[in-house]
Amino acid sequence: MITSLDQLDLNKKYTYADYLTWRLKERVELIKGKIFKMSPAPNVRHQKISKILERAIDQYLEGKKCEMYHAPFDVKLSIPSQGSNVVNTVVQPDIFVICDLFKLDEQAYNGAPEIIIEILSPGNSKKEMQDKFKLYEQAGVLEYWLVDPIREFVIVYHLNEDGVYSGSQLYLANQYIPSKVLEGFSLDASQILNEQPL
Repeated sequence: MITSLDQLDLNKKYTYADYLTWRLKERVELIKGKIFKMSPAPNVRHQKISKILERAIDQYLEGKKCEMYHAPFDVKLSIPSQGSNVVNTVVQPDIFVICDLFKLDEQAYNGAPEIIIEILSPGNSKKEMQDKFKLYEQAGVLEYWLVDPIREFVIVYHLNEDGVYSGSQLYLANQYIPSKVLEGFSLDASQILNEQPL
């Protein structure tokens, strides 16, 4: 039984079936078969921002057909260009919204959420801004929010008809962040960007 990352070859490619057999203390994600170690447990500011976002989205979704989930919960993504039925990409976004509830099972969500929100921390910004940006774009995530509490901005990317993120918008404190996917939903960026650490 795999209980430590030291038992795995980080240069090898793995599948979701492999991932399910591991009993690791560390949280990891699989991106196109490669293991990515997740950042340590989120700090207080990250948690507060996450809670504010979750509360606002949850209130908006009440009585609607879409649902919101948060990490740790697996999202299995299929990348069309891989040409294989083997799932080798599983991520745990900070927050995500799904509207096709038939893709939800007890273990994971099987497909691209409509919205993914990632909250950056010093240890994960490259992964979220480069690797996951491309991954979410290829998988067909319609709206991708990146919250940067340190530099105090939010970027929102929208998937266009060609399957490419375009029309990205930078939001600062005192600006409202609208969602194209959740019609009528918007959030004052100050609510999350002004959430100061202890």
